[in-house]
Amino acid sequence: MIVVGRAHELPAADISDGKTVTNTVKRVLIGPQQGAPNFIMRMFTLGEGGFSPYHTHPWEHEAFVLSGEGIVKGAEGEKHVSAGDFIFVPPNEEHQFLNSGKEAFEFLCIIPKSGEG
Repeated sequence: MIVVGRAHELPAADISDGKTVTNTVKRVLIGPQQGAPNFIMRMFTLGEGGFSPYHTHPWEHEAFVLSGEGIVKGAEGEKHVSAGDFIFVPPNEEHQFLNSGKEAFEFLCIIPKSGEG
């Protein structure tokens, strides 16, 4: 069965803790609830000044920037990204996403099902 949905109609979970994650919401677009057996597609929205945690994990993930401007920070430095850019984060690579603009920085992030906790 093919599933179609609208991202902004799905619930947005505020994952901010005020320390390691700020001004960030996550939507699970495709996952087990839609019948996906292997991967999870998530959409993150980082508001002005927002950032994800600086972290690592044993799985790769792929990201695609939908809107806004941001920085992907890693052990080897920072890379500026904007709408239309794609990002590959290898397994066990330290990384963090930061909003570097005044508008929302939105991106899709695809991970294996085992990575969504």
